[in-house]
Amino acid sequence: MQLIAQYRMAQELHVEAQLVGSSSHRQQPDHKNIFNNISDLGLHCYKIYYVAALCLLVGCAGEEEAPSPSTSQQPVALEPIRIVVPESTQRDSQQGPADSLTDYVPITDLSGNMSSSGSDTFANLMTLWTEAFKRYYPSVNIQVQAAGSSTAPPALAEGTVNLGPMSRPMRAKETEPFERNFGYRPTALRVAMDALAIYVHKDNPLEQLTLQELDALYSSTLRCGGRQPIDFWGELALEGSWQERPIQLFGRNSVSGTYGYFKQSALCSGDFKNDVNEQPGSASVVQAVASTLNGIGYSGLGYKTSGVKTLRLNTGKAVLLPTAQNAISGEYPFSRYMYLYINKKPGQSLPPLEREFIKFILSKEGQAIVEKDGYVPLQPDIANVELRKALI
Repeated sequence: MQLIAQYRMAQELHVEAQLVGSSSHRQQPDHKNIFNNISDLGLHCYKIYYVAALCLLVGCAGEEEAPSPSTSQQPVALEPIRIVVPESTQRDSQQGPADSLTDYVPITDLSGNMSSSGSDTFANLMTLWTEAFKRYYPSVNIQVQAAGSSTAPPALAEGTVNLGPMSRPMRAKETEPFERNFGYRPTALRVAMDALAIYVHKDNPLEQLTLQELDALYSSTLRCGGRQPIDFWGELALEGSWQERPIQLFGRNSVSGTYGYFKQSALCSGDFKNDVNEQPGSASVVQAVASTLNGIGYSGLGYKTSGVKTLRLNTGKAVLLPTAQNAISGEYPFSRYMYLYINKKPGQSLPPLEREFIKFILSKEGQAIVEKDGYVPLQPDIANVELRKALI
């Protein structure tokens, strides 16, 4: 009877271990007391009880080792701007994303011509990429035109270029001519990240803006929370000689992807004021602000110079600078991917020249150039996703 009681005790403890095992803080049964009680039994009872106790131990161990469902295995929907970043790729770590990417391995006997037309924001980056690529392949010739993102879709649809860099995604109406001509859509590759910065003259005492103030500065329709137009620096709480100074607005022209992105994100698709001084390029916006004491403008993070300073943006939750870390985390409100559109027929490989160029810009060396030019390198997992899109 004592043996049966001991065996039932073991069963009850095993059941209890299973129930408690579902908690994140499991309490293990006192196995030592159980085995102390065994010494009073006969040898045959000891053997039987030992089996029962062993079952208990194995049961508990099974509960400990049972794998829990991993959220990392669930499919993750990537948003165009706001993204979830694994800890290992945070920009505040010792190594940046480019340190985790694969090295580019050149092939032999690559030559030919390739052309690009599109984003002005991309202009310098595309030039740096092509110069570095040509050091591997001196017989390759790449022509880069940078009149604005809106020039990329028609050039790709007409087949006059191989690459279409854009600082925003293509709109549905822009892909239609390409689809009519080829029967499939152009392939969009994310190749870098950017944070659209708000610049003022270096001697301007202003340090930050709210998103509502930015809307009131640039918009005539005030769809993003601006209460009334802001036209003087004194309306932004600047004092002294700044109080009566009129604000001079600078921005991009309508062919620019940056113009479209700012209109959508900062103005909630509202209308610009009529007195915005439109500039033909990203660099010229920054140059205009640097030479105009009363000036303010928006441009890519990679175009910052010593003549301007970037303003912090108060989102209502945080006050943020357009840094790489804030762009990767998605906290900075004007973070965006930069895209390279290509003509890739489904199920067919790209021509060798296009294939190798894309492999290069998504490699460790290619993304190091992104960082050198003042932009934000892709996270390794994103770069690998884009590389598979191009090579499959």
